[in-house]
Amino acid sequence: MDNISNGLHQVLVSMGYTPDDIPQKVSHGMEHLLHLLETEDEETVISYYGLFGAERLSLDEIAAGCGQSPEDMMARIDRCIRKIAVTPEWGILKGELKQPAR
Repeated sequence: MDNISNGLHQVLVSMGYTPDDIPQKVSHGMEHLLHLLETEDEETVISYYGLFGAERLSLDEIAAGCGQSPEDMMARIDRCIRKIAVTPEWGILKGELKQPAR
């Protein structure tokens, strides 16, 4: 995972483990950003991170369900994160994370 994608990855991890720590505006925006992905990729990312109340699945479980190796599945997830991380919309949401609480 590159530096551009790493910040988004960290937010998605936080959303999966401690969703209440993420502002609602960011969570809602992330839901829309994930719609930029193909449906199968969107579902994969949601399952991998355990977003929006979905059950978190292991990389092996996700890979087996798609008939891919774990390495290929991780590369696919990384490409999805990168695709979102370079959008202007993510830049806006990232700025919301830096805002003081209101």
